[in-house]
Parts: sequence; C-alpha cells; structure tokens
Amino acid sequence: MFRTKRSGLVRRLWRSRAPVEGDGDPDRGTHGSGGCCMGKTAKAAKSGGGSEAELKALTHSTLKRIKEKQLEALLQAVESKGGARSPCLLLPGRVEARVGQQGYSLPLLLSKVFRWPDLRHSSELKRLSCCESYGKSNPELLCCNPHHMSRLCELESPPPPYSRYPMDYLKPPDSPDSGPSSSDTGGTTYSAPVGLSDSLAVQESGDGAHWCVVAYWEEKTRVGRLYSVQEPSLDIFYDLPQGNGFCLGQLCSENKSQLVQMVRAKIGYGIQLTREPDGVWVYNRSCYPIFIKSATLDNPDTRTLLVHKVFPGFSIKAFDYDKAGSLQRPNDHEFTQQPRTGFTVQISFVKGWGQCYTRQFISSCPCWLEVIFNTR
Repeated sequence: MFRTKRSGLVRRLWRSRAPVEGDGDPDRGTHGSGGCCMGKTAKAAKSGGGSEAELKALTHSTLKRIKEKQLEALLQAVESKGGARSPCLLLPGRVEARVGQQGYSLPLLLSKVFRWPDLRHSSELKRLSCCESYGKSNPELLCCNPHHMSRLCELESPPPPYSRYPMDYLKPPDSPDSGPSSSDTGGTTYSAPVGLSDSLAVQESGDGAHWCVVAYWEEKTRVGRLYSVQEPSLDIFYDLPQGNGFCLGQLCSENKSQLVQMVRAKIGYGIQLTREPDGVWVYNRSCYPIFIKSATLDNPDTRTLLVHKVFPGFSIKAFDYDKAGSLQRPNDHEFTQQPRTGFTVQISFVKGWGQCYTRQFISSCPCWLEVIFNTR
C-alpha cells in the first residue's frame, strides 16, 4: 500500500511527542514535576486524562485534517524544540476534542502531546507575544503551534524553605561578599552590592529610549558591555538556531573555571525577555531550570526576598509595574537604602543560590544576568 506524504508527516510527529513520566527518557529530570512553578498542576495530572491509545487516535485524526504545509511547519517546530522560527498554525478556535472524560481545545491538545503530557487546562498556558493570536479573545482561527505557548509558573505558598534568604544587597559596599566588580564597562569601572550596578550603569547604555539594560556575569566578573533593549522582546541565548538578540556565546570570557564553562554550555536556547502590558515576562527556553529573584514576586512587607525556580518551558512575570510602583514608599527601609533595588531582576542559569545551596549569593553563581529597568 502506498503511503501519502501526509501520513508520513503524522507518523514523524507522533514519534516526536513529549515523553511521559516513567518512559525512561534521560532528560526527563530537567522537566520533572515539583518545584515552585509546577505547584498543583503536577499533582492534578495523575487522574482522568484518558489512555495512551485514546490520545494517539485523537491526535492522528486531528493531524490528518491539517494541510501538508502546516504539518511541515509543525514538525519543524517540534523537532527543533522551538529553536527554529516557525509560523503560526492557524486552526478553528472553537473545535474541541475529548479523551476519556477530559475535553481539549486544539491548542491544549497539541501542547499536551508535544510539550507537557501532564497538562490539563488551558488556564495553565500562556501564549507568547510573538504569536498572531496573542491578546485576541475568541478568534475564529487560533494558533495551535505548541512552541508559541509557554506554561505559567505557579508560585507555591508558602514558598519552599530553600529559596528564602536574607536581603544580601543591604550589606555595606565594603563587606566581603558585597561586590561583583566589572572589568570592562565601556569607560566606567564600578563596584556594586551583590547583583546591583552603580547608578552610572543605566547611563552607560547611552540611549534613553531603552526600557531595560542587561548585564551578563560569570561569578563576580561582568562579561562584555551592557546590552540596551529597545524592542519589546529579547532572546538571550548561548546557542540558538536562527537566533537574534543577545548571544552570550559571542562574548569574550577569560574565565577558565570548569563549572562556568559547563554551565555556559548548558544555557542553550536561553530565555526570552518580553515587555508586556502587565509587566515583564521571562520564558525559559533552555533545557535546564533558571532561578529568579525580583522584589515584585514577593510579599511587599517581607524582610527577605525569594529565589524562584523556573523549569524549562515555563514563563513567569518577573517584574510587575504596578507592584514596583507601590513598593516605592518613603518609609520602606529596603527602598530607602537602595532606591533601585525594586527595578532590578537577577536570573541565574542552571545553578541556584540561597540558604540550602553552597552558593549563598548570586555572585557565586557560574552564569547569571542582571536586568536593570529604565523607569525614567
């Protein structure tokens, strides 16, 4: 019997589906359940999702109704794990399929099959801003490309104890752990409390039209110049097919530490930093967790900030404009000591820091970013 090209594409897509828990996939640990951004969803996924055979039959019947060019674009997105630019997969938005007792929209079904097998509800998903369907409500055609989606990071309450640690940036500048210092700042040499640049740092970028600047650090040394961000979205990566943005792999680093070199190689597709109407979102595109500290992620009355672990494929609102405004109060000790603290987000690749880590401060992490927001 002759097999059509469409059938071949469908079979290749099914073979590229996301591994389910317990199938022996060696990389499953990097996406595994647990942690602050998995929360309730992983626990809820254990019941009522239908059998593998039902899911396969439904997926095959759905894919066979899609045009060949769309299947090719979907296959490119799935096989590159989102690394290659792929167009929107526009399909009827009101179609719903059922597996067992569970109903799925097409975006939910394809995201479950190709990215997150434990996914259950559309409310767990966040559409990326690059997608044509971003910000649209109930369109007739809806993008179903699973790599135009991210999964919402659900913060646990109370937070895990390993992530809570004292506000180290309140240390005086001459304390032993007080500084990453920059070796090449484009004309300005400065020393700062952990993770905080001097007030000259934003001026260093020159152009007032930017909404943030990004500094890349390896342990206590900043590598390269500050990267000024003017576009709404920025990819920060080490190795990304068709990558366009801040490429850390092109920076000249003199750090010979084996740990730094190992972590640097694991940055891979890195993160996507996006300015949206409600704040700044960080999407973890890499195959390893990232760790984030931001004043707007925590209770404004807290005396300590948390380090939040974000798994691959997840998004988190790392900076909330409304919360940042409310944090600037005249009697707020943190913000009278360091007025710009609330406008800085710190992100570490692969390695975390805090009380239950050997690294107490982010300046001990092998590879990390400082995102400094322009509030002028």
